[in-house]
Amino acid sequence: MADRSAEPWYPTAAYLYVLHLDSLALAWEYLRRHPDYRLDWLHHHRRPQAANCWGLRLLEDPALDAREAHPAWLPGHAAVAQLYPDADPPQDATAFAFWRIPGHKQLLHDGKGLALIARSPGHCLRFALAPGLEDGMAVAYAHRGGAVAPARDHALSGGLADAKPRPTPAALLELHTLQALDATLAGASLRDVGGGLFGADAVADWYSDGGLRSKVRRLVRRGDALMRGGYRRLAQLPPLEKGRFDADAKRP
Repeated sequence: MADRSAEPWYPTAAYLYVLHLDSLALAWEYLRRHPDYRLDWLHHHRRPQAANCWGLRLLEDPALDAREAHPAWLPGHAAVAQLYPDADPPQDATAFAFWRIPGHKQLLHDGKGLALIARSPGHCLRFALAPGLEDGMAVAYAHRGGAVAPARDHALSGGLADAKPRPTPAALLELHTLQALDATLAGASLRDVGGGLFGADAVADWYSDGGLRSKVRRLVRRGDALMRGGYRRLAQLPPLEKGRFDADAKRP
């Protein structure tokens, strides 16, 4: 087995931030690895129309991971809460208190309107701010049907705890999938991937341990599928139509 320990994908610690990403941030992590997306960024990032086929309003720099990037997804994700000035507020109405929203806050214009992202350990709150909403105003809170939204008063007044939760099995799966995807994009063999994820001792009997080989193969296939269109499910976008971005499609 080749010594891959010096390669960027090898240390699992570099992927620990993935454990606390929400579905939209995970969608970006898979999309930014797509070779065709990276080419589009190089050649067409000044053309907004080039972004729509990827589910974005604007192309985002794929060199930025989910901690730094601000991808402007097309609208429709249930995790994004809509905030409006309350035209007829009750006496106990919740006020929009920007500085009391927990976490590291980022305001950005996504090409359509003003968005607010607030990140804290284990939590990511996303808001779409209506024109005219100002700090201290009574606020009306809405989310798309069927969504499980954060409690309004707690989310807007700083009631979320800052404790770091134990990683879930689903979060660990995403960490291993992204690490395996990066390894294969870098040319690593399945055995190399297994050594990076589970240690050199785990792959010492690689050819006799079919279970481990199958597990690594599933991770690699899952990562490739999510990169090549599966990320759209995470971002709650319509499925990718068959065309230039299929795995078997050829660029002109």
